[in-house]
Amino acid sequence: MPTNQFVISNPKASITKLPEQGMKKNDFIDDFKQYYVHLLGRDENCRSPYYAGEALSQAIRDRLMERWKATHQVYKSHNCRRGYYLSMEFLMGRTLSNAMLNLGITDTVTLAMYELGIDIEELISSELDAGLGNGGLGRLAACFIDSCATLQLPVIGYGLRYEYGMFTQIIINGEQVEKPDHWLRHGNVWEIERLEYSHCIKFGGHTEIKTDENGTQRYCWLSSNNVLAVPFDTPIPGYQNGTVNSLRLWKAVATEEFNLDEFNAGDYAEAVAAKIKAENITMVLYPNDVNENGKELRLRQQYFLASASLQDVIAHWIGVHGRNFSEFAEKSCFQLNDTHPSIAIAELMRLLIDINGLTWHEAWAITKSTMAYTNHTLLPEALEKWPVKLMQRLLPRLMDIIFDINAHFMAEVSAHWPGDTERLRRMSIIEEGEEQLVRMAYLAIVGSFSVNGVAKLHSKLLQQGLFRDFYALWPQKFNNKTNGVTPRRWLAACNPELAGLISETIGDLWVTDLSQLKKLVPYADDAEFRQHWRTIKQTAKQRLIDYKRHKFDMELHLNVDAIFDVQVKRIHEYKRQVLNVLHVIYLYNEIKKGNGDSRVPRCVLIGGKAAPGYHMAKKIIRLINNVSQVINTDPDMVNKLTLLFLPDYRVSAMEKICPGADLSEQISTAGKEASGTGNMKLMMNGAITIGTLDGANIEIREEVGDENFFLFGLTEQQVEERRGHYDPLGIISQDKELQEVMHLLEAGCFNQFEPGLFDDLINSIKSTYDPWMTIADFRSYIDAQKRVEDAYRDHDHWTKMSILNCANSGKFSTDRTISEYNRDIWKLTPQPIIDN
Repeated sequence: MPTNQFVISNPKASITKLPEQGMKKNDFIDDFKQYYVHLLGRDENCRSPYYAGEALSQAIRDRLMERWKATHQVYKSHNCRRGYYLSMEFLMGRTLSNAMLNLGITDTVTLAMYELGIDIEELISSELDAGLGNGGLGRLAACFIDSCATLQLPVIGYGLRYEYGMFTQIIINGEQVEKPDHWLRHGNVWEIERLEYSHCIKFGGHTEIKTDENGTQRYCWLSSNNVLAVPFDTPIPGYQNGTVNSLRLWKAVATEEFNLDEFNAGDYAEAVAAKIKAENITMVLYPNDVNENGKELRLRQQYFLASASLQDVIAHWIGVHGRNFSEFAEKSCFQLNDTHPSIAIAELMRLLIDINGLTWHEAWAITKSTMAYTNHTLLPEALEKWPVKLMQRLLPRLMDIIFDINAHFMAEVSAHWPGDTERLRRMSIIEEGEEQLVRMAYLAIVGSFSVNGVAKLHSKLLQQGLFRDFYALWPQKFNNKTNGVTPRRWLAACNPELAGLISETIGDLWVTDLSQLKKLVPYADDAEFRQHWRTIKQTAKQRLIDYKRHKFDMELHLNVDAIFDVQVKRIHEYKRQVLNVLHVIYLYNEIKKGNGDSRVPRCVLIGGKAAPGYHMAKKIIRLINNVSQVINTDPDMVNKLTLLFLPDYRVSAMEKICPGADLSEQISTAGKEASGTGNMKLMMNGAITIGTLDGANIEIREEVGDENFFLFGLTEQQVEERRGHYDPLGIISQDKELQEVMHLLEAGCFNQFEPGLFDDLINSIKSTYDPWMTIADFRSYIDAQKRVEDAYRDHDHWTKMSILNCANSGKFSTDRTISEYNRDIWKLTPQPIIDN
């Protein structure tokens, strides 16, 4: 893609100028003291970094605030087309360091704090991660809104303000234990409550048809239980361009604090029951949905997000344009981040028809012209389906509308394929069976003008597999938008030494135009540059060692010259952490047999959380920790092999891991990973990928070349061809080293005092029905890991590979991704602002 397609706009083209505010060292010192002493009431005797961090954050937020207001004023005065990004997750991480970087004040603030005797790193580390996401989906949303601001696109993010984010993961006796992550326990200095923009959200009740004063029949949603949606806004600064967009998160609040009559009667629990039920909606990120209560709460969350956000957009529209919606589609675009917010399609219809008096056809024309849907999964079980009975009880008017949408859609399908009842059954939004279900992904496709996957292979498989009938009907709707990550956080901020070397060598334009990294390619042949690169990498590895020792609170025999082999992501069978462990057991067995001297020292780091209700994923965590315990306490393994499970993996942990990783494990079963973004972050920091042809791995390999990528495993087509005659026992019987690995597992080498602990896992990978085909890829994986060792022995050559991985990572910037969304889907006009 040409460089100039995603370079930020020239700010000189704007007539808007920001008010001046002090950005010098002494300005920050003065403001810090003001907040520290007068707002927080602290003095020099207070030693807590929390209060110093709070005071500094207040001072920096002031600088964001003036740019925030200026940005809003530009959007309002230009009456520009706007984008609205609806996502159940925004995994923002920490804000302080990102705000300083994007304002261009990191060095100035660091010096100001130094003068006050304060270590800026201590303040940054004292900030709690905003735990508003599970993993890749939420972090992608965070990267997206960063790029929208950097590209100066008028986009607002809409999400939920979970009181408790993704759980804190504690490992006790090798097992995951979930503890509440109350990330808001100290409040959130970066957010602003906007009570004046609250909206009422309905649940329950029933619908009736009534005739208005004009004789028109209207649907009325009556006897509902109402919940108030209160918005909290967070500033999202672009990179040194004056733009500050908004992330608006909704908090659920009861419309009445408590029932006074019940309270006076002595029934205290019932008096506050409504308040508790209302506020539960935004209490916990993604409740465990293995039971009916969990399913209902998740549906409540999704509708709460959709209704509050759409009411907000429409209220703003009416405030400017009145109830004339003739240009609404021309000025508005909604991006649905996965299936979770797809109920927004039915809700927009409700708001336009029931509340604002549009006809069905007028409302449907607007809806299908403004909604765009991103799919993030190839796993059919991950496509949400809600029981019709639950929808009728909880969202009766929405269910009416979905039935109507489906009736119109079935008529269209029938006209296209007359008499094809099987196709009608397959494509219906309502899945018939013992229990009627609403297929939310199908609703999203039917009600959207754009449907995109997130990597070339993923988009192709959606069109040929999950959504093939819809692709046959509407091929023009389908497109691909390969994911990316923001280079500001994932290189410039998290790896400042490497970022500094890159900027000294090729200039700093790469920060907003990552394709500039291509200029590093010739330097891979420069011996002096390679030495600088390797020195920075080794320093980063030492920092990672220090971080691990602090995290594990124990003495670990870690060797900075070892391969730092990293697999950090959500724990799931398809991501195949088990395959990684099988390789570690293989290495352990080789060393125990006396072959350790021929091996390259290796430190394997695995991190990730298992969903609370996912039994097998939790068992995988236990296996990793048990194998780790055996290896890390065996004297034969010292300086040869280490296995670590990093507890409570999160954004701030990844910022430490990325710079020190040598090898990036991207080993999912081909055809199962939609894209992946950890693979991009690690590549951007010079890690070399060992992976299958899955998700964005394919495009990473295309960019960097096969010689700088360790490929193994079956292709997606080969995986499908093997189904029905997959024989893992036959594979084991023909591979002596695999037999030895399986023997160690089955003989209880890693669970001596708990017989049968891992039988479920063992039986799963030995089953002919194993959908992840772990055993099928074992030999290819072992051979690829031997190639890794051979390459790593030549440090100079490995460093060259590392440089070339970074140099060819330009495609994987969210600036490129968002530019493509905007070019093909959103069609927004950048709105420049002059920064002083």
